[in-house]
Amino acid sequence: MGLENLQHNFLTGTLEGFVKWARASSSWGANFGLACCAMEMMAAGAANFDLARFGMEVFRASPRQADVMIVAGRVSQKMAPVLRQVYDQMMEPKWVISMGVCASTGGMFNNYAIVQGVDQIVPVDVYAPGCPPGPETLIHSILTLHQKIRTGEITRRVATGTGAGIHLDSSTVRPPVRVRVS
Repeated sequence: MGLENLQHNFLTGTLEGFVKWARASSSWGANFGLACCAMEMMAAGAANFDLARFGMEVFRASPRQADVMIVAGRVSQKMAPVLRQVYDQMMEPKWVISMGVCASTGGMFNNYAIVQGVDQIVPVDVYAPGCPPGPETLIHSILTLHQKIRTGEITRRVATGTGAGIHLDSSTVRPPVRVRVS
């Protein structure tokens, strides 16, 4: 009768289980709204749906403070390198939710200007279907992601730096504009 037969509870849980619970309960989203799905994403954060219940009350504008990127809407070819750059700036571990048909498959925009699935640019963990998906669908996707984080289905990715073949060189990235106020 050692400790190996003891059931894990609040007092005897594993550190790994605690870390998974903390990650799932305090994930902050990076707001990457590109089209009409962004309105539904904003509605999910409002008082009627209250994402604060799930630890996601704040959408971060800085990728260095976020760990869940919600790609809401269609991604154009010109926006794809920016999306990848924001994803690369996020701290590990990081996850991606593809919100809407346009982000997931290109939707009705089957042409050269729209990326036919954001999974060609960044690895997607959860897909939220619909055109546009309602706040309830986004909340269901967030809960699905939380469950995957808690059960350990999603492991930490090894950063390869290659992504989907989109490479950013320093000549294409513009330096920030600095405005001097006197």
